[in-house]
Amino acid sequence: MITPHIGIAIVAPGGYTSDPASVERAITRLEAQGCLVHNYYDQAAIHQRFGGTDEGRLAQLHAAVADPDVQLIIALRGAYGMTRLLPEIDFEAIAASGKIVVGFSDVTALQMGLLAKTGALSYAGPMIAGDFGARETDPFTIDQFWRCLAGPTHTIREQAAGNPELEVCGTVWGGNLAMIVSLLGTPYFPRVEGGILYVEDINEHPYRVERMLLQLQQAGVLDRQRAVILGDLSGYRLSPQDNGYDFDAMLAYLRATLPVPVLTGLSFGHIQRRVTIPFGAQGRLVSNAGGFTLTLSDYPTVRRG
Repeated sequence: MITPHIGIAIVAPGGYTSDPASVERAITRLEAQGCLVHNYYDQAAIHQRFGGTDEGRLAQLHAAVADPDVQLIIALRGAYGMTRLLPEIDFEAIAASGKIVVGFSDVTALQMGLLAKTGALSYAGPMIAGDFGARETDPFTIDQFWRCLAGPTHTIREQAAGNPELEVCGTVWGGNLAMIVSLLGTPYFPRVEGGILYVEDINEHPYRVERMLLQLQQAGVLDRQRAVILGDLSGYRLSPQDNGYDFDAMLAYLRATLPVPVLTGLSFGHIQRRVTIPFGAQGRLVSNAGGFTLTLSDYPTVRRG
């Protein structure tokens, strides 16, 4: 069924934007594509580092879920704040609504909880302030989103050297590495068997990335996966004390230590050019000397008219 107009809700479950004009730019661009935008974010309601009080941000999310004219709920931005809301989020209502939650970074916590609590899927995809509302949008990032949303399948193709050769299938899940690890031992951590785990982060030194992945291994999570794909992990600084320990040294150690193949080269993370990944979709990962493809299927879609 073709939807003539897609209803999009803007919510700020985490941080606020220091560029209020980005919201207006996003609304203008989305409306120019025939979308109907419902903005639940109020710049005047900023509280501390958040896009509103905890109660206010939760109310934004639940109002968007209850809005019958909304098909997509797109986060304003990431930053921090979702973890505060997890105990009060009505995950069952989100799942029952059939609406697709879109975002990444801090939004990973909501996506993890939604899958763990209900089995419902979401999108690791572009957000309002930094993507749809950027001063200059990245055509690849935006096109990837719309192509993925139209379905019924979505294929990510990456050129990357040095990856192991493999062909595996499984549930595709992941997101921000720090957010994933922060949920270990909580009710919001989904148990994914035979999964393909993708991770990204920003400003995390390679030893911290290593430590978090080792924590996932020691918690038994990686034993249940078929592959780990590293997205962008930039923004860190090395120091003389690292004494040769850098990203490549970390990667070599992980590949020799973890019980699962580790790939690099996924265009996902805190970067401008970024793929969209349906969180919880079924994926087929094929890797060879030249790169890899990740073909995704069995995820919710919405077509533009």
